[in-house]
Amino acid sequence: MKLSLTGDSILFRRLNSVTDPTISPLFDIIRECDVSFTNLELVPNDFEGDPALDHGGTHFGARSWVLDELQDAGFDLFAAATNHSLDYGISGLRKSIAELEKRNLCYAGIGANLEEARRPTYFTHPTGTVAMISCVSTFARGQEAAPQTTIMAGRPGVNPLHFNTAHHVTGAEMEQLQSIYARLGLARDRQQKIQLGFAFPALENTLSFGNTTFTLADATRTHTTANESDIGDICRWVREARLVSDTVVVSLHAHESGYNTAGEFDVEIPAPFLSVFAHRAIDEGADVVVCHGPHLLRGMEIYKGHPIFYSLGNFIGQNELVERLPAESYSVNRAALDLTPHQVYKKRSENDRKGFPSDVRFWETVVPICDFSGSKLNSIEILPVSLNLSRNAHTRGRPALATGSEAEKIIDKFMTLSSGCEGVFSRENDRLFWSPDA
Repeated sequence: MKLSLTGDSILFRRLNSVTDPTISPLFDIIRECDVSFTNLELVPNDFEGDPALDHGGTHFGARSWVLDELQDAGFDLFAAATNHSLDYGISGLRKSIAELEKRNLCYAGIGANLEEARRPTYFTHPTGTVAMISCVSTFARGQEAAPQTTIMAGRPGVNPLHFNTAHHVTGAEMEQLQSIYARLGLARDRQQKIQLGFAFPALENTLSFGNTTFTLADATRTHTTANESDIGDICRWVREARLVSDTVVVSLHAHESGYNTAGEFDVEIPAPFLSVFAHRAIDEGADVVVCHGPHLLRGMEIYKGHPIFYSLGNFIGQNELVERLPAESYSVNRAALDLTPHQVYKKRSENDRKGFPSDVRFWETVVPICDFSGSKLNSIEILPVSLNLSRNAHTRGRPALATGSEAEKIIDKFMTLSSGCEGVFSRENDRLFWSPDA
């Protein structure tokens, strides 16, 4: 079975993946695969619903026909758990689910309650059945689905992977923080809340400023740990999928970053808890873990013979072409309401001098094509892809096979990010190939 994997599909215009000679060679390859996966980084709600105050940076509402465009492009599996899933609230999520269901698309990661959002979707091809579980670690409070009880319905939302963040500080730094905490009156306020039953005492050697927790340690560093209950609940469905499919894919939408070898916080490095989760998913039966979220490439790892892609970046990058924006998107970008939508994005990027349009990393990616025999990984063909960082927003963001020096640059970058990955890499005809050790 050949399984192709892509990152974030942010689509707001007609794609023309069959008729456009610039992009059709890439999409022909995707269509030729037995099963193809993408991350649905938009809300196909026809702008119906209630715009959310807490959103993914901007509201990614879209015409529902973008689903038809992505289906025509060859995609079979749609990961739907992202930080944009509830850009239009629960009502917008219900509309999105209705549009996905109307087309009989295989999607996962969102649902009417937690159990529905946790469940896998299954796509059956003559070469075998692929299960997919979709989850997200980057989301606003209240966007996660909640379980139903014997007498109450659950809350619609995404399949969550919560994580805890602790900012480790030295003893001297902790003393300074505690002094500030006391002088602001926060220590007294917390004690009163504890007395009233609205708060709990802090753990030993910790101090919390709102949702930010500082922990006494030997060095200053931020640490993240995934919620064990969420890992267990997600892996419960990984084990189920393992029983009733040939190949199991776990999709994780995660923006969280870690530290590079120089000890610097680096968006190209995944937060440590992402690796812990990915390893656990494979231990429990997943065949491939595919991550996305930071909109740029991260590296690849082989763990116990199974691939982990820590971010496939943007695959379709039309985030500046949103047709309509609610007031909250104007507010977060400090934009006047009389600006048109693209003028808002121009303001945010200072006419392309900062943000996505100013950094080529957001416009280069790879598409891995994994060759599986059941759950056994035979090889991976890795296609370098350019999203055409051009001057005009309406022409950039459409993916095409990279060639020549551009392909070499993308391959070099991906191999650098994947340094230490087990197996053998080779290059041929603007492609990168991976195979197990001989």
